[in-house]
Parts: sequence; structure tokens; C-alpha cells
Amino acid sequence: MDSLHTLTCFDIFEKNALYNGPACAVHWNDKDITYADLFMQTAKLAGGLNRLRLPAQSRIAVLCKNHPVFFHLLGAASALNLVLVLINRRLSRDEVFHIVEDTTPTVMVCDAEMADQAREIAKSAACIQHCYVVDETDFSALYDSSPLQDTCPVGPKDPYLIIHTAAVQGKPRGAVLSQENVLLSNQQIIQTYGLDRTKAYLNILPLFHIMGINMSLGTLQAGGKNILQEKFDPKQTLALIQEQSVNIFGSFPPILSNLMDAMQDGNFDLSSLEIAAGLETPETAKKWESCTGSKFWTMYGQTETSGLITFAEYFKKPGSAGAVSALANIRIVDEVDTLLPTGATGEIVVRGPLVFQGYWNAEEVNALTFREGWHHTGDLGMLDTDGFLFFKGRKAERELIKPGGENVFPAEVEKAILKHEAIREVCVFGVPDPKFGEGIKAVCSLNPGKSLTKEDLIAFCGTLIAGYKKPRYVEFVKELPKAENGVIDRQKIKAEFA
Repeated sequence: MDSLHTLTCFDIFEKNALYNGPACAVHWNDKDITYADLFMQTAKLAGGLNRLRLPAQSRIAVLCKNHPVFFHLLGAASALNLVLVLINRRLSRDEVFHIVEDTTPTVMVCDAEMADQAREIAKSAACIQHCYVVDETDFSALYDSSPLQDTCPVGPKDPYLIIHTAAVQGKPRGAVLSQENVLLSNQQIIQTYGLDRTKAYLNILPLFHIMGINMSLGTLQAGGKNILQEKFDPKQTLALIQEQSVNIFGSFPPILSNLMDAMQDGNFDLSSLEIAAGLETPETAKKWESCTGSKFWTMYGQTETSGLITFAEYFKKPGSAGAVSALANIRIVDEVDTLLPTGATGEIVVRGPLVFQGYWNAEEVNALTFREGWHHTGDLGMLDTDGFLFFKGRKAERELIKPGGENVFPAEVEKAILKHEAIREVCVFGVPDPKFGEGIKAVCSLNPGKSLTKEDLIAFCGTLIAGYKKPRYVEFVKELPKAENGVIDRQKIKAEFA
């Protein structure tokens, strides 16, 4: 393997320890972890994992809240050519088990809150040989070994992260990212937001989410400071911005609204804040800029594009998702993949070094997704003459709902709803939501003689799928509209009930 031309995340950690060692890399629970300490902890964990003699490309499933161990694992996996399966801890037990079955991890690492579920899954999944709980004795013992001395050979395209994203052909798929994907994405974040050793990023977003990884690792690669928040709490967030002189954070609805509500209850000095980046309504973005003096940046990206590939200050071109970034080539095509002229709406396709390595164990899906040498996002958009992208929705077969920045595939919700004995038919789609940006609505018909309340249906769904996937709005009708072929007419239902 060509190590001469390889750069890894572990190398970045080591370089920062050499040249920026005394500086704070991570602020966690009122304590500073220096770059020297971060690298030593990472190297020790790598040494401990190395004792397990895991073959190259073995998977480690991670089911945790934000915690410094994410960075240790990112560095250790990088050094040992292992693959981290980052699992959304808000998923149901069955959804987590599906991811484990799909990726067959040898090791699972969880936090105390997820320990019971993780241990139960580990007993049911023959692939898992080691199950560790962060901060408990067995896991802490991995750090007792000598720091790793010799890293394993790693190819720039080798799988490094697997993040299950929205369903393709009816089931969630694991998007595979390489170290090259991640490091180049970091560079783009550094360039776009002007990150350097003086900048402090507040980790509000979860580190199992691609944008959380984008922003946190970009900050670390630039030598800046990560302020790590276990979970979002508005007053704590405002206090940390003031105390740690935070310059930038990432946001999904309703984070900004919650922060502005919390600002009414106290005086907070937010003068250090330069950028809030994410998705928001124009009204909320304008109010945020007026309240704080910082700029709100919008963007577009997917897990499959290693995160963000368009950026802009929101009011530079209102309504857009930002300008095409330096390392992405974006085109708009029609249904037969013919390039469309500027100003036309079609599918967004992407080419470049940020495009992921494919979906895990899904060769047929990959062939379809990468046809004609482009990654087909399943999203619709328009590019203007200045290279700004305007998001126009999603293709019917790749329809997504994004409550609070999470990806929800309507078929997943419909499948859960149809398991209720009272339900005959259902159509699920996204509707505007004042709190989460987009909400999940279910229009249902009932079986003869059956009755059901909205509240009971929502609670039933919560026993089968993650809480954020439950419908927020439910409407019962006698009959769902049908097309001439007898299939549920989704477009008519949306037009009538949205």
C-alpha cells in the first residue's frame, strides 16, 4: 500500500500535538483537553484496540452522546484501518439492530444511557465480540496500554465511516466515507468559514451526524477549539458561547428559536459569535442576525457528499442553498441524465473527491446511484448564473422529510403505521412545521368497524420507530384518493391535505 501519498486523521492529531500541543483542543465538562493530551489519549486507545487484534477494516459500532471518546475513536480507527459505524442514538432498538446486522461490527461502544440496549443487541448479534460502556472499567482499561507506535497501512479510499442515511429502495443504507473524503471535507470547511487556531466551535450537533463531524473535525484540523456539549440545552449553550468566546456553531430547527427564547431570561454576551450555519426560515434567520449581530449561513449537502457542498451567507442570495463549493462539481440533469441549461430544475448530481465510496453491501443501488459517472442525489434543484443552488424538493422515489435536520423516509413511517390493526391505507409526507422546519403528516383510512385516535396512533408508532420519525400530524379520511391504476395518488393527497 502506498503510504508515501497517504494522510490520515491520526496524522492530523499527531501533527497538532507537535506544533500546537499546549493549546486547548476540546473543552469538556469545565475542563480543557490540550492537543498533546488528545493525541496521547487517542494513541493509548489505539494501543488498547490493537491488543484486540482486529483485522483491518473491522467495524466498531458507536452509540453515544457527544463525548471526547468520539475523537479518540476517530483517531484510533484512522491509525488501525478500522471502520466506525456511527449510529443515531435516537433510533429504536429494532432500527439499531438492523444497522448492526447490516455492518456486522466486532466491537460496540456505547454510553451509560444506551448500555442496556447495546448489551441486549450484543447478545443477539453473533458478530459482536466486545461491548464497552464509556467510562466503565473495561473500556477505561483499553487506555492503560502503551501508546500505539506503528500505525497500520491505510489507503485513501478505504472505508473509514459508515453512517446510515435515508432509505433507498425502502430500507436505510450505510453511506461509506473514506479518510480522504473526511479530510478534504474538513479543508473545505476551514476555507469557507475561515477556521484557524483562534476559532472556537460549539458542538451542539451530534457527532454521529455528518454536519457535526464536518464542523468538529474541521475545527480540529485547523487547530481551533471544540467546545463539546453532551446535548443541546439553550441556556447552557448561551452560557458556553459567552464563557468560551464561541465563534461558530451548526444549527437545525428549532435550535435558533429556542436560543432566542432563552435569551429573554438573561443577559448574555454573544459578541464573539460570528457564524451560525444550518437550515432555517428567512424570518428566523433575520431575527437571529438582528438579535446577535452574527451572520446566518445556509448550505446544502448530504452524508453521501461528505457533508456540505454549497455555502453562503443566507441574505447574500435569499432563498438559495449557497454557492457551489471549491471541491464539488454540481450539475442539474433531467430524467434521462441529460444536462439541463442554467435556470432549469432537475436532479442534483455531484462529482468530485467528496463523493462517498458507495452504500455498504448495496452493489445494485450503487450502480444506479453512480450512473453516468455522477452521484445522483435524488434531490431536485436549480443553478443560477452565479453558481448558486436553489433546492426544489426531492424526487418521488427518493422523497425525504427533514424534521429538525434529520432524514425520514415516508415509507419507513408508512410501514410502521400499517402494522396497526385499525389502519387500512396511509400516505405520509412532509408539511411546513413552525418548530422543526418540516413536520411529518399521515393521512390514513381505517379498516371497517375500527376506530383510532391520533394520539394512540402516534404513540403506537413510537414503539416501532425513532421518536423523530413519528407523525406529528394525523388526519383520518374515509378513502384515500387513487390514480386511474388504483395506486394511492400521493400528489393529490399532498395538494389536498398539506
